[in-house]
Amino acid sequence: MRHLFISDLHLDPSRPHHIQALRDFCENKLQADYHLYILGDLFEVWLGDDMGLVAYADVIALLREQTDAGIKLFIQHGNRDFLLGKEFALATGATMLDEEAIIEINGQSVLVMHGDSLCIDDIDYQAFKAQVRAPSWQQEFVTLPPADRLKIAQQYRQQSTLMTANKEADIMDVNLPEVRQVMQQHQVHTLIHGHTHRPMVHQQDGLTRIVLGDWQGHFDYLLWPQNDTWHFLRQPI
Repeated sequence: MRHLFISDLHLDPSRPHHIQALRDFCENKLQADYHLYILGDLFEVWLGDDMGLVAYADVIALLREQTDAGIKLFIQHGNRDFLLGKEFALATGATMLDEEAIIEINGQSVLVMHGDSLCIDDIDYQAFKAQVRAPSWQQEFVTLPPADRLKIAQQYRQQSTLMTANKEADIMDVNLPEVRQVMQQHQVHTLIHGHTHRPMVHQQDGLTRIVLGDWQGHFDYLLWPQNDTWHFLRQPI
């Protein structure tokens, strides 16, 4: 059994080469006994299963091909695709993971997250997240007509772009005391996450934090074979 980790693909129909990169990755890297973990932001935007299953039909079919072939697929919500729901999971055969999920690899407990909840210094974003993750907000949003949902999403994106341009880079990165607190809470020594688009392996005080990158020009992925240590790899798109 081997474990593969990717995140922040931000797939969009307007960027077909990214979708092709995922197809190539699946064809060249995956085998039937693999576990594939996608740690959030698989899609650039997901406005509900009814819209997303149509807009990303080719990606859904690709993921289904993998699970039908025996690959175990695990997906976390990101800040762009937090509305991935039961219909998506059913269509792809994926298992949706909690925001903070513990997995076992070679007898070791490993914490996997998207990572946005660790960026607690970004107060504006955390307030926005609390709003859109509320079940009442989501239930109301997905009942809106598709055109209205798209308009709201575009407005949110414009606001986010303006706010991000005026923020210091450190504010949008993880808060290190928060990282340590979460790892201690779960009693783990290894954390894998995405979100920040700052691929790096951080090791300090016996703790390892592996940050996956986004899919822009290249992508980073983590391979963790059975009875072996992990390998942090990069591949061009």
